[in-house]
Amino acid sequence: MDKKHILVVEDDPNLGKILNEFLSAKGYNITLAVDGEEGKQKFLNDDNWDIILLDVMMPKKDGFSLAKEIRKVDKKIPIIFLTAKSQKENIIKAFKLGGDDYLTKPFSIEELLVRMEAIMKRTPQKKKNILEDNFSLGSYTYIHNQNLLIDFKKNEHRLTTKENELLKLFCLNFNEKVDRNTALIKIWGDDSYYNARSMDVYIAKLRKYLKADPKIEIKTIHGHGFKLMILD
Repeated sequence: MDKKHILVVEDDPNLGKILNEFLSAKGYNITLAVDGEEGKQKFLNDDNWDIILLDVMMPKKDGFSLAKEIRKVDKKIPIIFLTAKSQKENIIKAFKLGGDDYLTKPFSIEELLVRMEAIMKRTPQKKKNILEDNFSLGSYTYIHNQNLLIDFKKNEHRLTTKENELLKLFCLNFNEKVDRNTALIKIWGDDSYYNARSMDVYIAKLRKYLKADPKIEIKTIHGHGFKLMILD
């Protein structure tokens, strides 16, 4: 069985070390970030988190702000807030932002483990993407780890990094809507106007590469995002 992958975003080095050692000893794969910005980057760099432990009071970006950005990308990943703030309004805010649980410091690490395991048991298992590097798209073969799109005539299109990550995101959500802001945050790191214009350019290039097969389409869903699909 694969180890569960946990992202711990905690600026207290002592608590971070304790969580890392304890949860690693329990068989979990731990990635530690020491501030909100580092937590955001580590979250965006991996698709296979099983749960996130998130401190609230952190430098560079607080936990509530980070949780809001995470929820733009992933609506379902479990989040447990770890914080010294026990005021009722903070607890309410945590749950309104999509938190699954809230533990006030100091807390029992054994209790944290029980709460984590209970949440993960009732959370649908995510499909692991580690081995999903080869895709069949109509008459095309797409090899993500080589940045390579090959058409039926064996012509090779070498993709740029942004083209490659966009196409993989579309393939992993084949026939499903990919939210525009989700794609921007996932690949560019923010959803600014200039990054949105840049993404439109890359999508136009992908459409050009795929035009040899008229059944393959990257459809624009106006006001929402895009969908990679095969036409009937």
